[in-house]
Amino acid sequence: MTVIDKLATSLNRRDEIPNQELATKIATQNDKEAVKELVNNLNHKDKGIQSDCIKTLDEIGKLKPSLISDHVDKLVALLDHKNNRLQWGAMAALHAITNENIKEIYNALPKIIESADKGSVITNDHCVGILIKLCAIKDYAAAAFILLNERLLKSPTNQLPMYAENALPVIMRGGHQASFTHTLSTRLEEIESPTKRARVEKVIKKLRA
Repeated sequence: MTVIDKLATSLNRRDEIPNQELATKIATQNDKEAVKELVNNLNHKDKGIQSDCIKTLDEIGKLKPSLISDHVDKLVALLDHKNNRLQWGAMAALHAITNENIKEIYNALPKIIESADKGSVITNDHCVGILIKLCAIKDYAAAAFILLNERLLKSPTNQLPMYAENALPVIMRGGHQASFTHTLSTRLEEIESPTKRARVEKVIKKLRA
């Protein structure tokens, strides 16, 4: 059986378990040829195969990011693909390999930001995750923080608590506490959910401590 034969669509499955199991096997065996086959089929005529390929690559990235890091250019190219599943799947994979491809990901930020502005909530979630990782890298921290701060100023209030919590550790180390506190404070009145507002207030309290 080829790698494609083992994908959920090929097995007439509607769940992601076959893709996840395949990703685990590929990562465990460090199977670079299998990764290439998945990448080469991202433009398969069957959208189900496309989706399964990006899902499997995303799962491999979580398990062993170095195994898909050579394909960053092809993942970036998917960010404006007409198949939305490929867009946010590519962003998820790029998030997974950010620390493996720091310079390449940084150079791709204009396209990453553009894709997040036009894309789904999941696309934006992973864009924020990429920026948080870059904020932890000395050479890119200043520029990445500006972009991260801009995203938090306009992010959906439902996502804001998660973004604030995820960014807190790197912000505490990076010296941008005052700016980050101001950004979060300006958005508190927009948050209708008391629980979500309390989560953001907790982050602000930690920043001010």
